[in-house]
Amino acid sequence: MQEINQEKLFQEKIDRGEVIEPRDWLPEKYRKTLIRQISQHAHSEIVGMLPEGNWITRAPSLRRKVALLAKIQDEAGHGLYLYSATETLGITREELYQQLLTGKAKYSSIFNYPTLTWADIGAIGWLVDGAAIVNQVMLTRTSYGPYARAMVRICKEESFHQRQGYEILLSLCNGTEVQKQMAQDALNRWWWPSLMMFGPPDAESTHTEQSMKWKIKLKSNDELRQYFIDMTVEQARVLGITIPDPDLKWNEERGHYDFGEIDWDEFWQVVKGHGPCNKERMAARQGAWDEGAWVREAAVAYAEKQAAKNIAETV
Repeated sequence: MQEINQEKLFQEKIDRGEVIEPRDWLPEKYRKTLIRQISQHAHSEIVGMLPEGNWITRAPSLRRKVALLAKIQDEAGHGLYLYSATETLGITREELYQQLLTGKAKYSSIFNYPTLTWADIGAIGWLVDGAAIVNQVMLTRTSYGPYARAMVRICKEESFHQRQGYEILLSLCNGTEVQKQMAQDALNRWWWPSLMMFGPPDAESTHTEQSMKWKIKLKSNDELRQYFIDMTVEQARVLGITIPDPDLKWNEERGHYDFGEIDWDEFWQVVKGHGPCNKERMAARQGAWDEGAWVREAAVAYAEKQAAKNIAETV
């Protein structure tokens, strides 16, 4: 009975728009939902460094290389912010990382696609980071305080990444015909996976309804996807390239663009580990974990030495 009353008070607090902090009482399901969502977000930032890291040594100019390095560094920082936020829910970072390496925890399906040309780096910035911003701006007002605060800085940096990607494509589209075709090819390959980033349709989502009740999410998958499409179509028009959807058209009655059917079979195949680069991505993260063992051990040894020194000085 006491737990039922606590859940009722908790929901009333959520309904009033109050922020939940780590020391507050919260339902176990709320805690587990947050761990799943925030850790998936953190894993996505870390794995998302890999497809772009593929082009550091091949960036077409020093300016492009420096900008790409800065972006990848930002993504590493985003992962650390989010792991820290998840740790406030009573789980260790090592546990989170092991969940990623064993496949128990997921990351965004978009990062299991290869970056074949330099234009792909522009497409990732424009489409992937653009989709992330649409989703993440809502999260700056999510009900869990540490997650919301982490998202404020992340969104500011993601906005830079989106502009950087768009500028890459704009340069290509204003270049030679071959460069413009490279940009079109990148859009053709990244458009549909970008739409899948928002998750399955609301009717098939197992988490959306409860997450919105708890105000972890403020808009549904389909609402966010529609907003992204409406925004991006106009941007593609400025670039002068064509979105690869023959069913895309403006619906005056709805006030939105209608769009074609998304291949959800492809989405679930990638989520289950059968995408173009799933095995490659996990091998890279496992290798980084194994090769970084000495760094973690040295950090722990140093921390223990400093703690012992501080104790000795206070005795």
